[in-house]
Amino acid sequence: MQTKFIFVTGGVLSSLGKGLASASIGCLLEARGFTVTVLKLDPYINVDPGTMSPFQHGEVFVTDDGAETDLDLGHYERFMDVRLTRDNNSTTGKIYQTVIEKERRGDYLGKTVQVIPHITNEIKATIKKLSDHLDVVIVEIGGTVGDIESLPFLEAIRQMRNEAGQENSLFIHLTLVPFMEASGELKTKPTQHSVRELREIGIQADILLCRTDRLLPREIKDKISLFCNVNPEAVITAKDVKSIYEVPLVLHEEGLDSIIVKLLGLPEGEGDLTEWRNLVEVIRNPVGEVTVGIVGKYVEYEDSYKSLNEALLHGGLPQRLAVHLKWIDSEGLVGEDWESKLKEVDCILVPGGFGPRGIKGMIRGIEYARVNKVPYLGICLGMQCAVIEFARNVCSLDAHSSEFDPSSSHRVIYKLRELLGIGEMGGTMRLGAYPCVLEKDSLAQRIYGETEISERHRHRYEFNREYEEILTSYGLQISGNSPDKNFAEIVEISDHPWFLACQFHPEFKSKPLKPHPLFVSFIQAAAEHRARRIGQEETSALQESPVSESK
Repeated sequence: MQTKFIFVTGGVLSSLGKGLASASIGCLLEARGFTVTVLKLDPYINVDPGTMSPFQHGEVFVTDDGAETDLDLGHYERFMDVRLTRDNNSTTGKIYQTVIEKERRGDYLGKTVQVIPHITNEIKATIKKLSDHLDVVIVEIGGTVGDIESLPFLEAIRQMRNEAGQENSLFIHLTLVPFMEASGELKTKPTQHSVRELREIGIQADILLCRTDRLLPREIKDKISLFCNVNPEAVITAKDVKSIYEVPLVLHEEGLDSIIVKLLGLPEGEGDLTEWRNLVEVIRNPVGEVTVGIVGKYVEYEDSYKSLNEALLHGGLPQRLAVHLKWIDSEGLVGEDWESKLKEVDCILVPGGFGPRGIKGMIRGIEYARVNKVPYLGICLGMQCAVIEFARNVCSLDAHSSEFDPSSSHRVIYKLRELLGIGEMGGTMRLGAYPCVLEKDSLAQRIYGETEISERHRHRYEFNREYEEILTSYGLQISGNSPDKNFAEIVEISDHPWFLACQFHPEFKSKPLKPHPLFVSFIQAAAEHRARRIGQEETSALQESPVSESK
């Protein structure tokens, strides 16, 4: 069967949810037995998002092969049964870089290099590269129709429709149908104008996903169909939902997957969404709850920790627990009452980050967790800060990281290259999936249930092995190591109920149908701590209440 292409565009405004829509389409097609992948094309000139501010762009999602990619790839992996690579994300910067390198090598044989055909051809080659042995390739075009940055991508997919044929390609346009409270009406003009702008570029949408806060009545769908030249059954309500994991079910109930299969001439048949329905049922009807205190640097913008947020939610699913996130700015853990911000949480997590800002607050939060026996999970920077805190407050060392204080007398966190006397050559980050060997009978080994694992990394600094002997003599356990023992990957505190910190990012591999074992164990420990804490508070309240005199 020839590979089919689905192109997803967005109009009216940004952040409508093209990434979730693309992931949900992939989920629905996989449920019907098709092999699917997704490509995200971003119109910014950065080669990749690796150096972009998390406040502007959100998290950087890392693939197994070490690519720093858009956070939408996290949605794709969580909603679908796929492991993506660097080929699943490209940018204007990456496309232009490739074309310029070809021009410098003389690949164009002296021709004038232009947007059309050279840039558009490179975009098409990027799309076609993923099509081998797959039934469907979904291509999400970043940005909003009408933006100058996305024009080469739109021109490229217009050309691909002509080359692949109408029976092998499909245009899905995500748009907005707002409800005006003052008049009590749903307004279709933004959708009409967005589709008209798309037509001016040469693209006629086959399906419209209409983002709205309510179900679209038939007369509104008919109106959109008339003015946008789309079949009425192809006008789909993309209704707001409480949980993103409801989106595939909402789109399925609207008949989206059936329309896609029909328009592309794919074999028809019912998809099995039983697991997905059970998942949503658990999310809607929890039997308990926990509160996770996240002490971080980028808490003002939750997309900075998108995969982490989802992984924590996944961690509560096996026990049917609702997981509430309390965002704690690490710079706010100062002053006399800083402990009050941590007293109502059931566990503490310090996530990844770069730079010295907020480090003091992170170390304070870790000390609070260690001393008060609160479950603690440190990720990347959260592991490095845990080592610094232990070295300072348990081993009495004036310790720090060479990232934050190069002149520190005890640099317990160090660049491995510098430690080995190796100069900076090539990339400066340890990126992608690496193996890790777990110590027998350690907390980590009990959680994973195996002795060797593979996890994804994104960091420059490492645990300094010169301090291994003194730190372990005081009770720090290094329970995970790289096979060559150069890298300490996991540390624990053996006399703590649940204290584990890892140099890697387990959140990148967690899926709602396959929760990561670290987060499942962490949330279970939080629930147990919550039960103890509430029990102690109730006992204390009873002891403090006056005993009434019997008459």
